[in-house]
Amino acid sequence: MTMKEVIRHQYLEKLSLFRDRTDTVKVIIGARRSGKSVIMDQFKRGLLDSGTDAKNILYMNFESSDFGHIRTYAELNEHISDRLDRRNRAYVLLDEVQRVDGWERTVNSLMIDYDADIYITGSNAYLLSSELSTYISGRYVEIEVLPFSFKEFVQMNPATPEQDVSFRFNQYLTLGGMPLMDLSAPQQVNEMVLEGIYHTVLLKDVAIRAKIRDASALESVARFLFDNMKNITNIDNISSALDMNYRTVKKYIKALTEAFLFYKAERYDIIGKRILKTHEKYYSVDTGLAKVALDRGVRDLSGALENVVYLELRRRGYRIRVGSYKDKEVDFTAEKDGRIHYYQVCLTMLQDDTFKREVGSLDAIRDSHPKTILSLDTVMRPTPNGIEHRNVIQWLLE
Repeated sequence: MTMKEVIRHQYLEKLSLFRDRTDTVKVIIGARRSGKSVIMDQFKRGLLDSGTDAKNILYMNFESSDFGHIRTYAELNEHISDRLDRRNRAYVLLDEVQRVDGWERTVNSLMIDYDADIYITGSNAYLLSSELSTYISGRYVEIEVLPFSFKEFVQMNPATPEQDVSFRFNQYLTLGGMPLMDLSAPQQVNEMVLEGIYHTVLLKDVAIRAKIRDASALESVARFLFDNMKNITNIDNISSALDMNYRTVKKYIKALTEAFLFYKAERYDIIGKRILKTHEKYYSVDTGLAKVALDRGVRDLSGALENVVYLELRRRGYRIRVGSYKDKEVDFTAEKDGRIHYYQVCLTMLQDDTFKREVGSLDAIRDSHPKTILSLDTVMRPTPNGIEHRNVIQWLLE
């Protein structure tokens, strides 16, 4: 069965904004198997559809055996010089380029020696930011790719009368949004795919890159973060809970976030308008990976729901922090283009104690910024002082 393809418009539009900006390298970053290669291929097809001659497009996927013989930048330079005409505008697409030793030198020479519009992908933030900044500081733009949004998930797996949008959302919470998920296959197959992605990220993108020898200790830290997706924590707490050295835990978390397996949300003092240095939250790049990492799945569905909202805000371009207002916590303080929006996330507002807690955290904030509570409720309870209560599924499908 041929799986339906979802056109990732959000990312293609960003790439198109920078098309033919030969002074700027387009860097597509994100977790392994989040869809970077497909986006690169879709962009390539867009170039062809717009009339670009195929001979002026060089697309290389370094995870393919076709390019396994290219190991150094010198070999890559030779391959490129044999195929590109320096007199014509060339579109150079290098997928998972970090597999080539010294790749950043090739990118630098392409900018100098060719009329080249350059696009690269990679699965490690440290690798790209540190080495790119050395050679082409200020001459690149990062485009972050995340797994499918729920809207894309439904495009891939349309709702039916038997499996409505709420049913699809429960699947999304459980299996996550990795594009390789196939709902027509048995769940065991999808779980095996997710296990493969998870262990490959831990081994190749984290352990090998960061030179971590104790894979079991690394996985213990990852499992702790998966199991505490909505809980405020810090390195001291994790170190104590796992009986591990503080510096070791700090190193492991740094490597896990650089591989885009987790994202850190800092705490923000809403009154003082400053970042708090202690206690933060960590969110997973995909709730499906959390399920396989924890074997039994995520115990707290509210944590998975909060994780989904975090990722969606990130897709929408917000800078996201955990809000702190006196003795109250606001799940998300989301900022974009100088505008702030406060969000609370819960499964339901039907219970009075939950209603008072969620409304109270937002109502205590005495400013004019929008305040929204997202829940799975289909009947909205009236909320005071302009606080909006919305169904999270409808919000995700906007």
